[in-house]
Amino acid sequence: MNNYFSFFSTIRWQDVVDIILNSYILFRFYIIFRGTNVFRVLIVIAFLWFFQRIAFSLELIITSWAIQGITAVAALIIIVVFRNEIRSVLQAKNLKTFLWGFSQNISTIPAEIIADSAFELAHKHTGALLVFPVKDDVEEYVKGGVPWRGVVSKEMIMSIFWPGNPVHDGAAVINKNRIMEVSCILPLSHKNNLPLHYGTRHRAALGLAEATDAMVVVVSEEKGTVSLAKDSKIHYVNSRKELESQLQKHMGNAPELIGDKRKEKLKISFSALVSFLFIVGVWFSFSRGLETLINLDVPVDYMNRNADVEILDTSVNSVILSLGGSDSLIKSIRPEQLKVRIDLAKAGTGKNSFQLTDNNLFLPPGITLKKVVPSVVEVTLGEPVLKELPVKVIWAGKIPKNITLDKVKVMPDKVKVIGARRILDEITTANTDKIYLDNINNSGSIDVKIALIPPSLKIAPGSRDTVKVEYTVKRK
Repeated sequence: MNNYFSFFSTIRWQDVVDIILNSYILFRFYIIFRGTNVFRVLIVIAFLWFFQRIAFSLELIITSWAIQGITAVAALIIIVVFRNEIRSVLQAKNLKTFLWGFSQNISTIPAEIIADSAFELAHKHTGALLVFPVKDDVEEYVKGGVPWRGVVSKEMIMSIFWPGNPVHDGAAVINKNRIMEVSCILPLSHKNNLPLHYGTRHRAALGLAEATDAMVVVVSEEKGTVSLAKDSKIHYVNSRKELESQLQKHMGNAPELIGDKRKEKLKISFSALVSFLFIVGVWFSFSRGLETLINLDVPVDYMNRNADVEILDTSVNSVILSLGGSDSLIKSIRPEQLKVRIDLAKAGTGKNSFQLTDNNLFLPPGITLKKVVPSVVEVTLGEPVLKELPVKVIWAGKIPKNITLDKVKVMPDKVKVIGARRILDEITTANTDKIYLDNINNSGSIDVKIALIPPSLKIAPGSRDTVKVEYTVKRK
């Protein structure tokens, strides 16, 4: 039980917001793309990712790499192959529909007008094809259409399929209360067991019904009958009422679908729960998955030091952090994300000890601290003292054999240094950077910096941190 409490105590409010936000995004993807081919491919990608994580946890390197590559290719396939379907789905009418609206299979299709028109065409032995898409994009199957976008009316339908109209031979695509396209060519069915009296219209209607969820109304020119193609099946419709009922059921506004609407609500609720559990699993995989340990050397930053005191000495300039977390998070750590800071605002003169706690450490989300070495940092603060030190020139290398160094003059020959008293008491000279004798062939001068050791020592205001060294050589 204590393990459960300790686990929940590590969850931050940012983690809760992260899970809820991404769960909702995943849920919206389901609402927007459900029933489409894109959604089915997304489900496959999700399963591929799941198996890739299992393969990774089992250290199946080749399998994990192969699944990761397949997942990347599948994502590219979605963009290229289903671009039309994605475009049609994302063309939401307003922001509300896209962010929190629920798509419903309820349409304002004028079923009574369409049923009357179909049987009127059948009575006159005028052939017709009427396509009613639902979720699937029929654009990739319907070819050669002429944009129309006219409001559905009996007169409009009768005029489109009037034999004297140039567009009467093709199919009309109806979306809600508008005729979107006319003169469309539909794919023919590949079934070999169709009745011989079925003409091209029937085969085209069945071909589209086999490939999509659209319903196609067929009016036979020869027999004067009305047929309905849906779900790879085609059958005759005997009355206007029957056709009207079938149209309402297809578009989702039939009275008998009340029970189906309840099932739809349960389905949406279940999908929301699945989205939440899936994101929790992803979050757990990244932030609480198989733990990887790493040791990193991180410099210590000293902050808010009083201007009247100086840092005279520190026990360390960096600490070693032992960090734990999932392999994905550990690999993503950047040096600038790790900080160790010690606040000197309340520190007094002399030696101060600071216990390193979570307040001093800044780590990326999901990374836990296992150990810090050392856990205590000592900082010595004090008022600096001023000391004047003679400058000592540091020579290096060998002077050429044909010359000797005769005279050396340093200007200025003394510098004032500020630092801790105990350090300055042990120092008798201020050394310069090295001057290499190998480069000296003639008399001359050179500017060289003062090299103060330790670095806590500083040149006093008014003194220069460089000196001029004049030297004279004699030839042998």
